[in-house]
Amino acid sequence: MKDTSLELFVVLSKASQSMMEVARKDIQSYGLNPTEFAVMELLYHKGPHPLQKIGEKILLASGSITYVVDKLEEKGHLERKACPNDRRITHAYLSEQGKKRMEEIFPPHHKVLKQAMEGITEEEKQLIIPILKKLGKYADSEHS
Repeated sequence: MKDTSLELFVVLSKASQSMMEVARKDIQSYGLNPTEFAVMELLYHKGPHPLQKIGEKILLASGSITYVVDKLEEKGHLERKACPNDRRITHAYLSEQGKKRMEEIFPPHHKVLKQAMEGITEEEKQLIIPILKKLGKYADSEHS
């Protein structure tokens, strides 16, 4: 008898690995690693964030965030600014250079991801999104 839960896990894992590899290769072509890109993408689309919250948003340990932020700051892509209301909090902002870089690289990156997903129709994408969200939320609530 076939275990569909195990089969689904394997298929999801393989599909995820394939898509992540497409994304990783494209991101690296811009001289960034996936974590640097994730931080820049967060700040580009969601605006400045407290350093302490970035890790939660992109699922990375706080010690690693400091390292990534340091690297992005060295590259001139972001700046740190103390919160005027609470000096214990430091926000990360995309610098003007960082904004320009994301304006250059995000549209072609988006196109690469879109092309990688052309193996399924728009209708199939619309069907699978809520199902995968439901699966993820259930797994989070049951096993966190």
